[in-house]
Amino acid sequence: MSLDVRTVTESEFPDWLRALNTGFLRPPVVTDEEVEGRRPHTDLSRARGAFEAGRCVATFRSFAQELTAVGGASLPASAVSDVTVSPTHRRRGLLSRMMAADLAAAKERGDVVSTLIAAEYPIYGRYGYGPATWTTEWEIDVPRTGLDPRWAGPGDGGRIDLVDGVEVRKTGPGLHERLRASRHGVVSRDERYWNLNTGLDRLPGHPWAEPFYAVYRSAGGELEGLLAYKADDTWGESKLPQNTATVLDMIAVTPAAERALWHFLCSVDWITKVRSGFRAPDDLLPLLLPDPRAARVVTHADLLWVRLLDVVRALEARTYPVPGTLVLEVEDSAGLAGGRFRLDASPEGAVCAPATESADLTLAVGELGALYLGDESAVRLTALGRVAEESKGAAAVADALFRTPRRPWCPDIF
Repeated sequence: MSLDVRTVTESEFPDWLRALNTGFLRPPVVTDEEVEGRRPHTDLSRARGAFEAGRCVATFRSFAQELTAVGGASLPASAVSDVTVSPTHRRRGLLSRMMAADLAAAKERGDVVSTLIAAEYPIYGRYGYGPATWTTEWEIDVPRTGLDPRWAGPGDGGRIDLVDGVEVRKTGPGLHERLRASRHGVVSRDERYWNLNTGLDRLPGHPWAEPFYAVYRSAGGELEGLLAYKADDTWGESKLPQNTATVLDMIAVTPAAERALWHFLCSVDWITKVRSGFRAPDDLLPLLLPDPRAARVVTHADLLWVRLLDVVRALEARTYPVPGTLVLEVEDSAGLAGGRFRLDASPEGAVCAPATESADLTLAVGELGALYLGDESAVRLTALGRVAEESKGAAAVADALFRTPRRPWCPDIF
């Protein structure tokens, strides 16, 4: 039978959800509640499916997003999510067809990049995506940290207060925007995010348990940090507490807020372990602890993947720490962002334009995506054979221009 790849109609949406559940190994049933809960937040013009004999066998969705570039500029992005192919229809090119249609539409809309969180590493490089941010999760053995167990609050004149979800919905969005303006790799959060993560909206099949929320305010009373965490109820022999606190979200726009919130969480009575949640690899953890060995890495992996759609706008949007010039030969088998480009960069700004002179570096668009937010090294990619250095020393020039003092970080999975 023929396989039809197209956008999803209103009547097909429940079957699209069934195929989505199937692909993610969830029970392949869809309730009216699930349809009613998800339909208002799904743009059907950007939801694609593959259909055989009227039955959905693959799913794909994108939505509007903003990505913070190096220096704080906000780029229009097409965020890809809900990608599945049913196990009966693998290796038939369905993802390639859905991806090609979505990327072409994103390019037509004027999106500068496309983003996604890769469930599996090998899939998305062939579509021009590169891993642009990485994430690390620590488990902290609280008694070993060396932190003062008698800690009663910040010593800088600031304070920590417990708040509720209503307060988080009021103040969280503004605080996150302050983080997004200062940290490259952070993506936008819409109202739906805050409603779901404070229990105002509920996902069918996902029981809601109210977390604890704590905020840090500076000595001047300004909100600078927000922490959401949950705790289990585990006791060992002799009635000794062995409880674990797990961070669900932490926004800190100053180092003082970040240090205070970690110290607070490690001071909560009965908590003997803390799971940090996904943090930047160069988070202040574990070095803020008197004994950094009390924190062990339990996860370290790629997170946000970036696919450039407009090389000129992307390279002109970010900042560069030193002056320099590079001619890049960007290869893109999809024909969306390839070409030869001259980048003239300086701390005052950058100009990028199509070029005719000889290239300094030749690289695939996915490798440029990996370099774009400053986390990857062109010298390393050259050593791996993934970037070709046409002009001696060009990879080192690229690193001087693209690398950043702090690593990019994306706090969200979407």
